[in-house]
Amino acid sequence: MGRFRLGRGPAAIWQGNCLSMAFCCSVEWFNRNVNRLFNLNNAMAWPILNDSSRKKRNPMLVVDMGSRTTKSIVIEQQGESLAITRYALLDAPIFDKKISSELLTSHLREIVQKMEARPKSVTLTLGLEDVMLKQIELPQIPVDDMRMIIKNNTKTYLQQDLPNYSFDCHIFIPKVAAKPDGVAKMPMVPKLKVLVGGAKQELLSTFRSAVTEAGFAMGHVVPGLLGPVNSFEAAVPESYAGETVALVDIGFKHSSICILDRGELVLTRVVNIGGDRLTTGLAESMNISYAEAEGIKVGMPSEVQAALEAQVQPLGRELRASLDFFEHQQDRPVSRVYVSGGSSQSELILQILHSEMVVECKAWNPAQSVQLALPAQQAAEVEHIGPQLTVAIGAALSVF
Repeated sequence: MGRFRLGRGPAAIWQGNCLSMAFCCSVEWFNRNVNRLFNLNNAMAWPILNDSSRKKRNPMLVVDMGSRTTKSIVIEQQGESLAITRYALLDAPIFDKKISSELLTSHLREIVQKMEARPKSVTLTLGLEDVMLKQIELPQIPVDDMRMIIKNNTKTYLQQDLPNYSFDCHIFIPKVAAKPDGVAKMPMVPKLKVLVGGAKQELLSTFRSAVTEAGFAMGHVVPGLLGPVNSFEAAVPESYAGETVALVDIGFKHSSICILDRGELVLTRVVNIGGDRLTTGLAESMNISYAEAEGIKVGMPSEVQAALEAQVQPLGRELRASLDFFEHQQDRPVSRVYVSGGSSQSELILQILHSEMVVECKAWNPAQSVQLALPAQQAAEVEHIGPQLTVAIGAALSVF
C-alpha cells in the first residue's frame, strides 16, 4: 500500500535543520520513494534525497497540538508493523498569537512525563491555520527551480504575498496509460500539476528549538490537514483505493474536508466551524453550562435534537458546498463521507450531517490502521479516544 507520507504522499516534514514537504495525490508516485528537503540555512539549496537513505528514529513521539487539546502518541516499529505504545490527551498550552519556544518545551516535557515514556525523537503537526497548500500548474522544470520560482513570485502563483515562508513542490505523476501491447507509457504533458506547500520559517525554527531544548532529536513537521488521509488509507484501504469518498475531521475551532477519488487527493478545504462552536451554541440555546453541553453533545438524549440540529446544519451546508464543487467539476458523485474527531462519536451529529449532505456519513477509527501495544487501561479506552487521534496517527504514518 502507498500511504500519503514522506516519499509516498502529501506530508510536510522538517528534519533536523531541514524542512521537507513531499506531496502527492497518486498511488503511482507513492512507490517512487522520493524525499525532498528544505535547507533552512540556505533556502535555495534544497537537495533531493531518496527516502530509503533516511534513518528512522524509533520510538517516536508524535504531537498534534490543537486549539484546546493536545493529542500525542508514542509509536514504534515492532517487526513488520507499527505499534502505538502510549497515547495522551492534555490541555493545549494557552498563548496569544504564536507559541514561544519556552512554552512548547515545557509542554513537550509535560507530555512525556504523563506518558511515562522516553521517545528518541519528536514529530509535530502544523495546525490548519499554519500551512498553505495549493495546486497549480508549472512548466516541466526541476523541482529546485519550481521552489525558486514560487518563492520569488508568490503573488503570481499563489495569489498572496508570503514573505519568510519555506516552500516545497510535489509533481502529480500523470496516470500511466497502457499501450495495445500491454506496456505502460507515460503521457506527454506540456505542463505539470504541482501541489505547493508553504510554512513560516519562524514557526519551524520555534519547533526545532523547543524539541532540542526538551532533550529530543527533531523528527519531522507534518501538515495536520493531511493526517486523516494517511490514517484512512491504512485503516480502510478498499474504500481509499476504489471509491470516491470525503474525509471530514471535526476539530475544536475548525473542520477539514479532503475528497479522495480512488486514491487521489483532489480537494482539501478548511471550514471555520468546529466542536467548540457546536458546544457553545448548544449551551446558549439550552441555557446550560459549556461543560454540560459538551457532555450531552456526544451522548445525546433525543430531547436535544432540535437544539443540536441548529448548530450542526451550517457545518453540513459548508461541507455539502465542497461536495457540490467537486461533483460539478468531475461529474462523479461522492459515495460516502467518513467523519473523525471527538464529535464523530455522536450518532445524532452523523445523522444531521447525512441529512444536510445527502450522503451517508459514518464514523471510523484511525487506530485500526496500526497495531496497539498499550497498557491495559489505555487499551480499554482507545475505542473511545481513537477518533481524536486521527491527525497524530496520520502524521506518524507519514514518517515511518
